Amino acid sequence: MRRALARVLGAHRYHTSCFDSAKRFLDNVELENSPICAVVDLQMPDMDGIALQQTLSQRVPVVILTGHADVSKAVQAMQAGAIDFLEKPVQDGLLLAAVERACERAREQFARKAELRVLRQKIERLTPREREVLGWIVSGLRNKQVASELGTVEKTIKVHRAHVMQKLEVDSLPALVRIADKMGMGIVART
Repeated sequence: MRRALARVLGAHRYHTSCFDSAKRFLDNVELENSPICAVVDLQMPDMDGIALQQTLSQRVPVVILTGHADVSKAVQAMQAGAIDFLEKPVQDGLLLAAVERACERAREQFARKAELRVLRQKIERLTPREREVLGWIVSGLRNKQVASELGTVEKTIKVHRAHVMQKLEVDSLPALVRIADKMGMGIVART
């Protein structure tokens, strides 16, 4: 069955690798280097498809196949984030559509991770004081208010703000706020 699925997917220009167990998949697949999705059987020797999906914890979009459709398992798989739950024998068109949705999600996740890596590298170039100023600025404070909070003068805050904008390669406050939001930087609470 694995080889037949690989042939169908390969005929549609998908690059495939087959594994005879969830353990072999986990031991041999690089999850961070490129966008991937997984087509897994619900019943495997060492771990069922839903357990594998939960182990991957949303890092890899999963399509689950089963020879024994079970509504409760289908619901469990979909609630855990499966792209689809298909009954074998599966029609090529249904399989290909599910795999394309899974691949699209994988590409989106990979692009988001790459963007966050770049943003994290930029944030790491900031000095501790620049990070502090960034937090206050995205909280909505004006330069003068930030200066008051930090016990310095407005001119110093303007210099820090300019360095932050330069290092993060942005030219507006809204762009700065978007970066802070993407990075999960919380609003600074006033004391």
